[in-house]
Amino acid sequence: MSAAVPGVVAIPSRTLARRPFIDTLLGARVRAIGPALPRAHGIAAREMPCAERWTAVAGWGNRPSGQRAAQLAMHFGLPLWRLEDGFLRSDGDATDPQGLSLCVDDVGIYYDARGPSRLERLIAAAPPAGSGRRCDALLAAWRDHRLSKYNHARDATTTLFREHVLVCDQTRGDRSIEGALATPATFRHMLEAALDNHPGHPVVLKLHPDVFSGRKRGHIDSLSAGMASRIRILGSHQHAPDLLEHAAAVYTVSSQMGFEALLWRRPVHIFGMPFYAGWGLTTDALPAPARRGAADLHALVHAALVAYPRYVDPETGQRCEAERVIAHIALQRRMRARFPQTVHAIGFSRWKRPAARAFFSGSELRFIRSARQLPKNAEAIATWGLGARPLPAHAGARTWIRVEDGFLRSVGLGARLVSPRSWVLDPQGLHYDAQGPSGLETLIETGPFDPALLARARALASTLTARRISKYNLTGAAWHRPASAGNVLLVVGQVEGDASLARGSPTIATNRALLEAVRALEPDAYIAYKPHPDVVAGLRRGAVPADVLHRLCDAVLRDTPVLDALAQADAIHVMTSLTGFEALLRGKVVVTHGWPFYAGWGLTLDRCPAIAKPHRRAASLEELIAATLILYPTYISAATGRFTSPERTLHELGEMRDGARRIEKHGRWPAWLLRWATRK
Repeated sequence: MSAAVPGVVAIPSRTLARRPFIDTLLGARVRAIGPALPRAHGIAAREMPCAERWTAVAGWGNRPSGQRAAQLAMHFGLPLWRLEDGFLRSDGDATDPQGLSLCVDDVGIYYDARGPSRLERLIAAAPPAGSGRRCDALLAAWRDHRLSKYNHARDATTTLFREHVLVCDQTRGDRSIEGALATPATFRHMLEAALDNHPGHPVVLKLHPDVFSGRKRGHIDSLSAGMASRIRILGSHQHAPDLLEHAAAVYTVSSQMGFEALLWRRPVHIFGMPFYAGWGLTTDALPAPARRGAADLHALVHAALVAYPRYVDPETGQRCEAERVIAHIALQRRMRARFPQTVHAIGFSRWKRPAARAFFSGSELRFIRSARQLPKNAEAIATWGLGARPLPAHAGARTWIRVEDGFLRSVGLGARLVSPRSWVLDPQGLHYDAQGPSGLETLIETGPFDPALLARARALASTLTARRISKYNLTGAAWHRPASAGNVLLVVGQVEGDASLARGSPTIATNRALLEAVRALEPDAYIAYKPHPDVVAGLRRGAVPADVLHRLCDAVLRDTPVLDALAQADAIHVMTSLTGFEALLRGKVVVTHGWPFYAGWGLTLDRCPAIAKPHRRAASLEELIAATLILYPTYISAATGRFTSPERTLHELGEMRDGARRIEKHGRWPAWLLRWATRK
């Protein structure tokens, strides 16, 4: 179907008209038609003064809103668009409001074989020249990422079945059954045929989720004794690829499982006439309509996944291609499967808990106040940082996840309760712990770093520096080095008592000691000191007395954004501050007086001996960037509240920073509220 002409589409359903992205997907403004309008054909044009400006009338398939849309379209002589979810709908279940695809059919609707549909015509037409490679890539991505229409369920941890025959029941009243020229009795015939045709295979009867949840009835609700001995009833939700991957055959009436089985290249037996039957790709119990003929799998895939549905990028809100939606859903599935189903989170403050649920999406978080409350059978635990207290002896969890702020965090301070856009979730340790292992160190040591990943790292660093993005992205007064200054050194302060100092800077662990060491090392240099924003704000300790600052420093940059300060300096001196990493990205000389994660790889001048660490290999800056910004952190989109990429996070942080005054104003919480929110 060609792109919609801009205009107004009338929808006789307020719920459908409020669907997210509906105007983008339709390519037109949406006008909701309320229930107070008359339902008969004799609606007078004067009762609808906007009718002459409508582009089309749209409704949901053959449901009441679709039937009502058909009445209105006929009365006013307007095009009728029937809408349905696409075959790759979302990363959630059917209740997920974030539907990412929509079928817009101006001919019929794909599940009703009693008449033609736009999808049917697309399958019958030859796909565009050269589309075979794209279809093969889509087929590979569908299987590799283990996709389905709904993608909320995890993959099974073990193979459920092998060489089984899968029989798909459906709910009573499903409109696709009648549309597929089938009846309730068809399901019994289908089951009997599966048993007869495959005497040596186990038969798995898949019930619809609404059936085993008790919300609806299915069609196969009783089995004879002979049938029961050979049939295993699957009465729990399983992700479709778990059932299709090792199936010997799949039997269905009109379920999308049949279409997905074809994507897995499984033999499919059809007892109705869904959109994917009648093309010579399936074994059909019914004769195909004369409109259908021979078509190959590429024609079906291109029509059903590329040409027929419309897709929307949930992060930009703009139309996109199937590949973008596949990448988004694949990311959600991969990130949600990282940790066990249940994670006990110890000591997370009140304000961190909503963020924790987002970053641990895919696992059920159970918040407890102390390790003493851990059950003996806890699968996984999460603590902020390295954990303030030792775990009890009975806490034998297989996974211990340490959590910290990421390197591209927010626009504003965490101490001001500004929500994070990235966290680090590390089952090995933490990147700032120089005395123990960490996932980041393992990534830098072992890679592998393929050319595509290194190219992505270079592009990410280029965008980051061009857009002037840092960890907190604070605004402030500019500073320029004096024209008479020769060697300008930027000394970066930290929060004293910070765990990264305790675990990574054994000899110099205070801001005063750092300044004294730099002045002793460079007595003639111009030293500009940048205290930590939390210290300047009075939220953390680490202030240096004024007389000491006057003696050791030439300038104190309290309000200067860190990137402005970096730009004016010839070299940077740090203990373990992340600013050292940000300086490396910008080509600066970095001198470390502690042992941060970016030290020891041949990229910095290190004055602190290695702490309980073997000699690190020489790593390139691109490898360090790839591990630190792409592979190690977890990112959450401000637009969707779901997992995202570092590239998208850079874009969102830049947009937030443009409105930084408003955002930071909301971050200035009263002191009493800060104390309450940060209680654990």
